[in-house]
Amino acid sequence: MRKILFGVIITLVVLFTFKYCGDQKDDKIILQENSALIREQLKNVSKLIVTEGHFSQVFSYSKKDKVIFDRFIEVEKKALVVVNADVTVAYDLSKIEYEIDELTKTLRIISIPKEEIKINPDFEYYDVQADYLSQFEAKDYNDIKVTVKKQLMKNIEASDLKSNAQNRLISELSKFYILTNSLGWTLEYNENPIESSEALQKLKL
Repeated sequence: MRKILFGVIITLVVLFTFKYCGDQKDDKIILQENSALIREQLKNVSKLIVTEGHFSQVFSYSKKDKVIFDRFIEVEKKALVVVNADVTVAYDLSKIEYEIDELTKTLRIISIPKEEIKINPDFEYYDVQADYLSQFEAKDYNDIKVTVKKQLMKNIEASDLKSNAQNRLISELSKFYILTNSLGWTLEYNENPIESSEALQKLKL
């Protein structure tokens, strides 16, 4: 009787061991599949997000110089500058740095690239006036372009172009949250867990 009982116990132990090992193997397979799914999602959103805008502005340019002609004479040159500029604000999501921690089931976003602002201005010059002693030169046109670009950057900062681009970025990042949340994983940014879609909106990027 004891031999039979001992045999039954041994059989149960062996079956339990096989079942436990099998369950552990299944968990590992699921974990690997989840990791692959997250990597695929990261690959799918690793693209360039571009928000476009257009700015038109009129600038009045004037510059006074003093030249020596027997005595100091003040001369002036003027121009009316019409600028039409196409502006793009872009995020290159292929530059996102991340880490997948399979042990804790965590996707950590380490860094998000800064926005890239590109300005493509078209200049038209009207009513160009210059004294004989002080003609328009290449330096004058370069100074105008530098000044105009600085002003356009101020206009871009004051517009909703950057915020619109950031909203599009948040929309893409929300896909990470939806996926990790559905798989029972945690999404982190700057070592802070993202616990809701609303928390993404409050990120300081």
